[in-house]
Amino acid sequence: MSLRPLISGLLSVIALLLAPATALSAEFDLDLYAELLEQHTRAVPSTVGTVVDYRGLRESADWRRLTEQVGAARPSRLSRPERLSFWINAYNILTIDLVLEHYPVQSIRKIGSFLFPVWNRDVVTLEGRSLSLGEIEHEILRKMDEPRIHAAIVCASTSCPSLARVPFRSDRIDADLDAAMGRWLADPRKGVSIDREKRTVWVSSIFNWFEADFQAAGGVLQTIAPYLPKEDAAWLREMGQEVRIRYLDYDWSLNDDPRR
Repeated sequence: MSLRPLISGLLSVIALLLAPATALSAEFDLDLYAELLEQHTRAVPSTVGTVVDYRGLRESADWRRLTEQVGAARPSRLSRPERLSFWINAYNILTIDLVLEHYPVQSIRKIGSFLFPVWNRDVVTLEGRSLSLGEIEHEILRKMDEPRIHAAIVCASTSCPSLARVPFRSDRIDADLDAAMGRWLADPRKGVSIDREKRTVWVSSIFNWFEADFQAAGGVLQTIAPYLPKEDAAWLREMGQEVRIRYLDYDWSLNDDPRR
C-alpha cells in the first residue's frame, strides 16, 4: 500500500491548521491597492507632490472592493512589520475613503467641526472595534514607537508628506519608511528648509505637533540630519545648539487632482 496519499493528506491538514496564523489574507490585496494608486494618483511639481483622482475613485468598483477588504482584515494575526505596513496603508486608504464620502470638499477638516473634528469620526470597524483616523494614528501607529510613520500617513492635505504612489510592504518596510522620510524632508516647501545666515531650520509643523515622538532619536534636528544632504547635516552638527527651529505654515487644502 502506497503511503503517498496518506502523507499528502496529512500535509494538507497541517497547512490548514497553520494558515490562520500566517496567511496574508489577514491583510488585504496590496496588488489591487497598487493598481488603484497607479490609475488614480499623479505626481505633480507643486507643493502637494501627489494628487488624487477622487472623482474617478468615487466611481470605482475596485476601490469599493479594496475598502471592504480593509474592513474584513485581521491585523491582530500579523507580525510587527506586517502590522506596521497594514496600518499605514489602511490609514491612507480610509482617509481617501472618508473624503470620497463627502466629496467635493475643499479640505478634510471641513468634514468635521470644532466640537467633533474629522479625526474623531469612525471610519472602519475592524475585528469588532470601531476606529477613527485619530485612534489609528494615536492609539495604534504612534504606540508602535516608529516616528517615521509621520512621513508615511497622509491626511489628504497639501502640506502632508506626499502620498506614496505604491503601497508600503512588510518585507521592505524599513526601506519604505526611510524613502518616505527622504522624499518629505527634501521638499523645502513642506519638509525642511535651512537658512544658514539666520542659523534657522524651518521644518514641517508635524515636528511641532508630535515633538515627543522624535525624542528617542535625540530630538528634531537629530531625526532629520540623516536624511539631509551631507553638507547640511555637517552644518547642523557644527552649529549644535546655536540652531533655531521654526515651523512652516500648514496648508490643509485637499490633495485633489484639478485635471479630473
